[in-house]
Amino acid sequence: MIRIESDRRTVLTAGALGAVGLSLPALLARESRGAPRAAGFGRAKACIFLFMGGGPPQHETWDPKPDAPAEVRGEFKPISSATPGLRVGELMPLVAQQTRRICVLRAMSTGINAHSSSGYWVLTGVPHPRGDVEVAGQFTANDWPCVGAMVNRLTPPRRGLPNVVALPEQIINNPNDPWPGQSAGFLGRAFDPWLVTCDPSRADFSLNEVAPPADVPPVRFDDRRSLLEQVNKHTDRLAAGDLGRYTPNVQQAFDLLADKRARAAFDLTAESARTRDRYGRGKFAQSCLVARRLVEAGVRLVQVNWPREPGDTSAGNPLWDTHSKNAERLKTVLMPQMDRAYSALLDDLVARGLLDETLVVWVGEFGRTPKINPAGGRDHWGRVFPAALAGGGVSGGQVLGASDKIGGDPTDGLTRPEELTATIFHALGIAPDTEIRDPLGRPHPVSRGSVIRKVFG
Repeated sequence: MIRIESDRRTVLTAGALGAVGLSLPALLARESRGAPRAAGFGRAKACIFLFMGGGPPQHETWDPKPDAPAEVRGEFKPISSATPGLRVGELMPLVAQQTRRICVLRAMSTGINAHSSSGYWVLTGVPHPRGDVEVAGQFTANDWPCVGAMVNRLTPPRRGLPNVVALPEQIINNPNDPWPGQSAGFLGRAFDPWLVTCDPSRADFSLNEVAPPADVPPVRFDDRRSLLEQVNKHTDRLAAGDLGRYTPNVQQAFDLLADKRARAAFDLTAESARTRDRYGRGKFAQSCLVARRLVEAGVRLVQVNWPREPGDTSAGNPLWDTHSKNAERLKTVLMPQMDRAYSALLDDLVARGLLDETLVVWVGEFGRTPKINPAGGRDHWGRVFPAALAGGGVSGGQVLGASDKIGGDPTDGLTRPEELTATIFHALGIAPDTEIRDPLGRPHPVSRGSVIRKVFG
């Protein structure tokens, strides 16, 4: 992924010619785009993809099983929602009020219990060739592009902000192994999502690396642009056809650094304290608020990954990976943040007239075991798990698919990740059979799945 860190000690800065002239433009490299072969049928202009890394439990979220044995149903009860007949876990009361806007998919399935390989399938719509094993840290030139990379490939380039952004951090396995499936894969690094590693919950949050340094006035900034152009022309004569191709990307880098609208999209001081409080002040919550601002600024797809916060690096239950003390962690850490931020995002998009043209996707890489283990946790379970869609033409107030009495296997409406990706592309007006080509020139459809038509009513 294209990476921008919020810590100046680890990031490129605009204060050095080499950093801007050689590294950032290289990262922002864009090859010429191909146009989609068909326009599709969706009306969404943008997508916010909320990825609940670690695997949220189906029983305590979208698919409670109150009639199951105690070791399956857990200690929480279901509550009624705004949709007649739809009950959700009691730890999501704010989301329960939003279900008229939401279509719940209760029968997602990969059958894979490894975080990174099941996640690869969800993020790309294609199974990982190694199957049910952890593949974190393992990357190949043949990796399938993630949804964001496909959108990037099929969207014309723009000045300032990129088309696709991921924040506030990369998805990793312990100790620090990134998952494959988050990049452009065989499309090439030019189409990687723009990864912004940051903490929007900090009081002093700002993307200093997006803004020109304070000690560089506009005249000096323009001088650097002119000097860099001269350097590039000289370099082009020495290595024609190599570095010369970065010239447009140098322009994009400078455009980004100089674009007030781009910097403003990350400026949360423009939001009222009431709005920020409504989302919640945690890293995930404030990242959702940044996502809304990015969509307003014209970004096509924003992926918000559930982040690791202080104290959230335990080998026993990091993120949503609740192998122990499932109920305690859900009640005190996970569900309050998710419930508040997710519901606030939907409310905010509605208030700003953006929900009809913004698809919001909620999903993790898998679910949790039906039976609670001796440590009071739930383990990995890829056989059935939920997803939720809202906005962008989605017909809310409905549930598609079902699981069995213990929430262990699909009984109706089995949905594979490729069907989810096809549905996302469809909502964005990209026909799933739109062709892209790999480095050998072989054609591939952007999705191998079928659109879930019932999602749209």
